[in-house]
Amino acid sequence: MNVYLSLIWSYLKIGLFGFGGGYAMLSLIEREIVGPGWVSSQTFTDIVAISQMTPGPIGINSATYIGYAVPAEAGLSGWWWGVLGSLTCTLVVVLPSFLLVAYASHFITRHKESAVIKGIFSGLRPVVIGLIASAALLLMNGENFGTDISDIIKSTCLSAGAFTAVYFFKLHPILVIVFAGAAGYLLY
Repeated sequence: MNVYLSLIWSYLKIGLFGFGGGYAMLSLIEREIVGPGWVSSQTFTDIVAISQMTPGPIGINSATYIGYAVPAEAGLSGWWWGVLGSLTCTLVVVLPSFLLVAYASHFITRHKESAVIKGIFSGLRPVVIGLIASAALLLMNGENFGTDISDIIKSTCLSAGAFTAVYFFKLHPILVIVFAGAAGYLLY
């Protein structure tokens, strides 16, 4: 049962301090689930990839997966321990945001023209951009880009091509994903 308390504590921190969406809180999620050794860095990279292919935010998807996998690794046999872990972690990661948004929306609506509220949002915007950039750098590792120089060059070209296609040519992201998958299949 100690594993559940550890999971609750980790996902409570993620839920309370994860501002700016999934990519912005990616480094916090990584520290909380890779740090204690619940998953490897490679598995974390896989969780990020799978979370992007499934509906829902990465924080919730990782909570569901880790909540299911960790009790089994802690010696609790039976699928119900995993389901209990998934439900617990998912609820814990969502609850702080839900409560904060419920309170903050009422407060912000009443004081939206306040200089303090405008200042807070002006300060948060660059921080969120920095956190998203940090997440991008966090994912630029050997598991994603390879360790051989030719793999690094191919991966960098694919990343730059995908960015260019979406940002400059306004291609639909799903189309870019399909093209990237086909290019990855042909190159690797």
